[in-house]
Amino acid sequence: MSVFLTESDRVIVQGMTGSEGRKHTRRMLCAGTRVVAGVNPRKAGTSVAFDVEPIGPGAGAVPTGAVEVPVHGSVAEARAATGAEVSVIFVPPAFAKDAVIEAVDAGIRLIVVITEGIPVADAVAFRAHAAAHGARVIGPNCPGIISPGRSNVGITPPDITGPGPIGLVSKSGTLTYQLMHELRDLGFTTCIGIGGDPVIGTTHIDALAAFEADPDTELIVMIGEIGGDAEERAAAYIAQSVTKPVVAYVAGFTAPEGRTMGHAGAIVSGSAGTAAAKKEALEAVGVTVGRTPSQTAELARRIHRDLAGARA
Repeated sequence: MSVFLTESDRVIVQGMTGSEGRKHTRRMLCAGTRVVAGVNPRKAGTSVAFDVEPIGPGAGAVPTGAVEVPVHGSVAEARAATGAEVSVIFVPPAFAKDAVIEAVDAGIRLIVVITEGIPVADAVAFRAHAAAHGARVIGPNCPGIISPGRSNVGITPPDITGPGPIGLVSKSGTLTYQLMHELRDLGFTTCIGIGGDPVIGTTHIDALAAFEADPDTELIVMIGEIGGDAEERAAAYIAQSVTKPVVAYVAGFTAPEGRTMGHAGAIVSGSAGTAAAKKEALEAVGVTVGRTPSQTAELARRIHRDLAGARA
């Protein structure tokens, strides 16, 4: 199984006709994602041709050759024509809030916001609107979500891993890719890049709950960052509600105090928000925490071997 995203989900791309939208739409199609439409009110009634060839595990059934994807004038029109359930957003920051709200109002249930640089007030507004209407937002400023061998919505490279028993949730796009690559011998049910902005639609806790409920996810890898208290809140949730083993990594063990670090905008003051404090909170509830991404991957591999041995 997979979390939040399946191979049958039909996907529309808001911003498909732009350069980034075109590039990543092609990659999604090559990975087997069912991209059924784009949205651009100025180009409604046209289509975009993509030269498709299979990329990544599970993409063998992708037909090679030209694929025409129609462009509609609104999300509502695209959904009415295609029955799409998922949208991915590549529009500029100034238009992202309206794009998310339009998708929510059209009845899209999963909205992946790749755009970075969105004002916090806009993110607050569209997150609240989505929550009020029962829609899930992933992001903003994130790589998206991939269920290897099934579907890929966003910008995650589809060829660095395959399907397997690990669930991955990460604030960092780069570290998402690294852990996927380092654990490619095991594979993943779903990898979710939740983004590192101050306001995001899907949290570590949301992902942990979904992986806990997924029967095919045997082991969870969680990647956090310095600053804030998201990891401490995740630790409290794990203690109460997660029975599966969790391995974690917190980026920023060598970060200096008192500086804003990385895209998370994380300010570390004293011990609050430090990687060491987060590591302590996670280990206190039984989470195994690596000091480097590679060590984290090896810890996950060791736990997986123990799980396999226990079943034998």
